[in-house]
Amino acid sequence: MKLIVAVQEPVTGDLADAGPSWQDLHAIELERPLIDAEMDLLDVEIALLARPVSELDQRRLRRATNKVLAARVEVANRLGAGEAA
Repeated sequence: MKLIVAVQEPVTGDLADAGPSWQDLHAIELERPLIDAEMDLLDVEIALLARPVSELDQRRLRRATNKVLAARVEVANRLGAGEAA
């Protein structure tokens, strides 16, 4: 009986480097206000799927959208100022 053995190197590589680097974590931290604002907008949009839209709901949606836009400007200004480096 012949033994069948893999001839190639393992594809997974070294699992010690499997997590994100500190640069990746720093970039995520810089984008945290935008991530939070987008999650709030998503919560509002999900809530609006279940019921008719009232005037209050329209204001909540508009406020959440404006919060996302403001967070995008803030993140773009940070990245433009070289804070991500």
